Amino acid sequence: MGAKDTRSNRGTLTHRARYALRHPRRVPAHARRALRDACLRLLHRDHIAYYRAVMASDTARSAEAAVGHNPSREQWARIGRMQFDYLLRHGLEPHHRMLEIGCGNLRAGRLFIDHLEPGHYYGIDISPDILLAAQDTVVRDGLQAKMPYLTLADDLTLAFLPDGHFDVVHAHSVFSHSPRQVIEECFAHVGRVLAPGGFFDFTFDRTEGEEHQVLHEDFYYRTRTLAELAAEHGLAARFMDDWEELPHKQSKMRLTAMSDRARTVGP
Repeated sequence: MGAKDTRSNRGTLTHRARYALRHPRRVPAHARRALRDACLRLLHRDHIAYYRAVMASDTARSAEAAVGHNPSREQWARIGRMQFDYLLRHGLEPHHRMLEIGCGNLRAGRLFIDHLEPGHYYGIDISPDILLAAQDTVVRDGLQAKMPYLTLADDLTLAFLPDGHFDVVHAHSVFSHSPRQVIEECFAHVGRVLAPGGFFDFTFDRTEGEEHQVLHEDFYYRTRTLAELAAEHGLAARFMDDWEELPHKQSKMRLTAMSDRARTVGP
């Protein structure tokens, strides 16, 4: 896999013009996204409501298209397998309790559900449309006996979830679509639901240049920005270098409670 481009500002007119010259066939699709973005931003000032409308639009075309920018079924399955295999290598055990933020139509969730003990998978999403598609995945893959929880969420305060319950919290391609205030809301509350020794893995679109966004859908953050934001809420951040070796454009970080680290290191 080639190195990730972490310097370009994809939001500038210059970058867009160069991209259009290199990929002229993609211009109509981007123009449609830009028009949709403008319309939905007029209708929905709140980001959650805005992105819920984006997901409704994408899911109407294809549940797989709504999870991963119009992939093929094969690519959808491959990326889900990549997420699952990665967490398996990092110690995901059947007895663990897992919260997946932005579970979508269970691209990776179907594999987590099958691996975990019954009732140990809890998936949340802001989109009722994609959660209906997730139910279809449960049926198609015969996972009903695993009793996964699939719940609609309106924010990332996680207020309806119990303290210290989850060994693993996972968010794939969520913060790549989230403004800073949504990420900070999650960081402010995720530590409460983590069990002692638990961790929170998330992917993000990384830039080591100027932080920026493309339309209101794609956000690019510096590693340092997210690590410092996590520290403000008592979470220690680790950049996952081995994820960079995989064929995926986003980067990954792991957060753990600083109190866990203090217990491990000692006085």
